[in-house]
Amino acid sequence: MINTLSTLEAIQKMNQLGRERTPFLFIIDFLAQRPVVIPLSQLDPTAILFDFNGVHNRTTHPTPHLAPFTFSKSPLSLEDYTPKFELVVGHLKRGDSFLTNLSIPTPIHTELDLKTIFYHSKAKYRLWWQHQFVCFSPEIFVQIRGNRIASFPMKGTIDAQLPNAEERILSDKKEAAEHATIVDLIRNDLSMIAQKVWVERYRYLDTLTTNQKSLLQVSSEIAGLMPSNWRNFIGNWLFQLLPAGSISGAPKPSTLDIIRRAEGYERGYYTGITGIFDGENFDSGVLIRFIEQSGEQLIFKSGGGITARSQVHIEYQEMIDKIYLPISNATIHRNPSAFQRAVV
Repeated sequence: MINTLSTLEAIQKMNQLGRERTPFLFIIDFLAQRPVVIPLSQLDPTAILFDFNGVHNRTTHPTPHLAPFTFSKSPLSLEDYTPKFELVVGHLKRGDSFLTNLSIPTPIHTELDLKTIFYHSKAKYRLWWQHQFVCFSPEIFVQIRGNRIASFPMKGTIDAQLPNAEERILSDKKEAAEHATIVDLIRNDLSMIAQKVWVERYRYLDTLTTNQKSLLQVSSEIAGLMPSNWRNFIGNWLFQLLPAGSISGAPKPSTLDIIRRAEGYERGYYTGITGIFDGENFDSGVLIRFIEQSGEQLIFKSGGGITARSQVHIEYQEMIDKIYLPISNATIHRNPSAFQRAVV
């Protein structure tokens, strides 16, 4: 049984463990209403498994290879997605937000269970919570080595097989504006807790390999210098940064209200954050690429950033493209009721 905390309890516990230099794991939901903070020495691997950039609590690997498996998805129709998109764009055009992330829950079908997906997926941040969810996220939230903090927001995705994919994504005006907005937001967020902030790298590309295809993902690196006593107040400064700007939008307060009304469902731990403090350094990721257990049904939550320049069919397709497993040996099945442009 994993006990969740109130926000105040989580902040106090993180501060205490930080002052004691006690390693711990944390999982914080999108609205920071049900945080989990557990010293690594007390973490039960039958309930929670993690692997963050090679640091993990795995004791075994049940099977080195997977037999071929099926994977299909049943996305919301374009007809049903469009009103949600239009609600967001209406607020953007009125100036209520500069960028809003719109996400959708999608039923998926596969023989694999959440734990098997954890063991066989490939990602920087992998997390399995028994009977809850599995996450295989490529996105860093913040990392601290010594006193240097860095954040790596990801904004902009394109099919790597498209002709001139790299040039197309980097020259796209809508994508460039969206990315600039997030970089500015993250820079402002880090300025609340760091003494000096700068953009180390701007709009560089990573390649993500999925069971469907390869994607190019655009990221930036924003860095800063933390006070020398940052370990004593981990809870205070971490919760100041939430929710993560890359998966909410800007400005945060009004954008969160738009998200609530447009999405019409609870994100839960999806688009929250997770990470570890190892006693000296800090590493955390954003809970995207996320599959939730809902009774007997698996739900994949995905989405993307919407701006006033966004086009509905492109954003709809990006939401579907992000529904994947970073595992090979899959037999992909097309759902005949899905939108014909859907990439499955």
